[in-house]
Amino acid sequence: MTQTPVNLAPATTEPSARTAAVRIRPKDAAALILIDRSGPTPRVLMGRRAIRHVFMPDVYVFPGGRRDPQDRALPYSGDLHPLVFKKLLANSSARFTQSRARALALAALREVNEETCVSPAGGIPDLSRLRYVARAITPPGHVRRYDTHFFLAFCDETVFDLTHLRDTDELEDLQWLDIAAISGVKLARITQTVLEDVKRLMEADRDLPFENPVPFYSMRHGRFVPSRL
Repeated sequence: MTQTPVNLAPATTEPSARTAAVRIRPKDAAALILIDRSGPTPRVLMGRRAIRHVFMPDVYVFPGGRRDPQDRALPYSGDLHPLVFKKLLANSSARFTQSRARALALAALREVNEETCVSPAGGIPDLSRLRYVARAITPPGHVRRYDTHFFLAFCDETVFDLTHLRDTDELEDLQWLDIAAISGVKLARITQTVLEDVKRLMEADRDLPFENPVPFYSMRHGRFVPSRL
């Protein structure tokens, strides 16, 4: 099982470990923000990472994890929206192909199933309604670094089988939380930041148009640098 640990807080490693960690290249990862907007206020599915986890234990996160090589071969029906492809490929290396971008979306859906037992109805996911809403890279100085791409799906647009939703060894205390008033749960800094971005976007347009800019959070030369894709 792979995880999606992303933390933009300052590193606290010892000097020797920090020096080694700087050289670690971020691994591709993906997370899915699953939104239920059937009620008066949108709700988001989140769970708490088990206390036994070394990285970011006991905090609430979106389901997600590292992209695996086999994700490229996973089946799908509809493909990603052209604007999603465009933004995924923006500010990426020439080696970041459409196949790799698609694999990130498939990884997010696979991780949702593994961590919450939620799966696309019928088993074959339709990627065409997935929004791409944020990207964040774990800063240098951590022994694990991830280049995490955050996708968003509306339950009423992308059909999911929610009947088997349950806690797993990876995510505990799964809850549908009011996106406008999340309180009383411990969130990582990047999780809170992405939630605030999504909240603002939905206040502007509840349907989240595909052309919305995508926030990109990274550290450069020791400084936090937000940008847009």
